[in-house]
Amino acid sequence: MRFTYAEAMIDPAYWLPLAQAAEAAGFASITIADSVAYPEVSNSTYPYSPDGSREFLEDKPFLDPFVLIAAMGAVTTRLRFTTFVIKLPIRSPVLVAKQAASVAVLTGNRFVFGVGTSPWPEDYELTGVPWERRGRRMDEAVDIVRGLCQPAGDYFEYHGEIYDVPSIKITPVPTAPIPILIGGHHDAALRRAARVGDGWMHGGGDPAALPALLARLAELRNECGTADRPFEIHVISADAYSADGVRRLEDMGVTDAIVGFRWPYVREHDTEPLQQKVDALNRFADTVIAHA
Repeated sequence: MRFTYAEAMIDPAYWLPLAQAAEAAGFASITIADSVAYPEVSNSTYPYSPDGSREFLEDKPFLDPFVLIAAMGAVTTRLRFTTFVIKLPIRSPVLVAKQAASVAVLTGNRFVFGVGTSPWPEDYELTGVPWERRGRRMDEAVDIVRGLCQPAGDYFEYHGEIYDVPSIKITPVPTAPIPILIGGHHDAALRRAARVGDGWMHGGGDPAALPALLARLAELRNECGTADRPFEIHVISADAYSADGVRRLEDMGVTDAIVGFRWPYVREHDTEPLQQKVDALNRFADTVIAHA
């Protein structure tokens, strides 16, 4: 089992020392959340908070994930950086491929690309992207990013229903494929993960729903003929906070446990001092990671 340290919406000055502390404590990865902007007027809901409220996001600091990963990569040597998740369909896949390849190169292949479709129409409106056919847009964007970031660095072209990319190459590209993990709990997301993903990212929510999600994912991987392919499963679960619970997750096929040490769904700004955060992740390392 690998462990991922989850933080978000914190003082930007905390990120680099937290990455160093997580690496020293034995965490395999750290998550980086994505939020482009917060609309003043919206009727949208957040699918993973207990009441669907998204007000906890207002006025919270979100650094651009690619910029932040490059900075953290410069002060660490082993830690992986997992986007949780990039809203891929609202972005140009060619530009995203350039960003992804760049951070993968700078970090020595320590970039894990978690992607999803934004649940909010406002994200599409403000970036000039149609809300309709976002699933198809997502599928094609994954193909383009993967094709342009291939370690061979060859020319790549793509002619789909949404995107038409002439034969191009980007330089540099990483020396290993970038793992692309698909986030989301809807059946379409699970099917996409099974079909084209290198893994799946669980977003939390009702703990009782996790076994059914994992069973459905396994069923879809069998249907798609991808069950024998290497596949990462990253989940949020209370079981990750004890050695016995970790063994239960391993028995369900989980490869990576995502753990955090504070409740994020509050309107108030995070006031935890940096040292308190470091102490929390070190305690977890001593009580769980050391015995996993």
